[in-house]
Amino acid sequence: MLDLINENPSLLLLMEYFEIDHAVNDMTVQELCRKNKIDLDVFLIFSNLYNDFHPNLQEVMGTDLDVQVIIKFLKNSHNYYKNDKYPEIKQYINQLYNHQNSSDVKRVEVFFNDYFNEVLEHLDYEDKVAFPYFKQLSEQKVDIKKCVFSSNEYRVHHTDIETKLSDLKNLLLKHISLNKDYILRRKLLSALFELERNLNIHSIIEEVILLPLIEEIENKLKR
Repeated sequence: MLDLINENPSLLLLMEYFEIDHAVNDMTVQELCRKNKIDLDVFLIFSNLYNDFHPNLQEVMGTDLDVQVIIKFLKNSHNYYKNDKYPEIKQYINQLYNHQNSSDVKRVEVFFNDYFNEVLEHLDYEDKVAFPYFKQLSEQKVDIKKCVFSSNEYRVHHTDIETKLSDLKNLLLKHISLNKDYILRRKLLSALFELERNLNIHSIIEEVILLPLIEEIENKLKR
């Protein structure tokens, strides 16, 4: 595991989502997962995402992935977005506005605040509505024939929170001129690029991995 982290430090964030201590000693991936009671297949598929290897549906459906572990991972990633990454980006924008006090930076601030409110609504919907249903479904504690919520409803309402983030990044790169402040601008853009990549992985986990698993459980319970 140590070798993998040295090759790709973004795995530290993945470990944080799994609530795994970064002090890995000389453990193999299998030993690390066993110690932390993490589904090995889930860990490997998610790790490959952080190494830019994307799974296909056949790979996902061919394994008995632990839905509970996936939900735990996603909920922890939500906490990272809400309490860490978005506040960091907001702080950078506020600092820029304090330095520049220009209408362009004000546009960026307003754009980001509107976007962040949409993100919070998206994450709250998943945390309070979708994930509890998925969890109960995986535990077979749902009467599927009487339940008004379903994976299909989630799929319909699953919003794309990456597009506006990309718009903000491109706005800064194409149209917003700043008087020096290169260091702060670089920090802001780096944070946006990092978040964009993380959100792309997040969406793949939800749409390519979690939803097909949930739909498979629903189909089994309907029989």
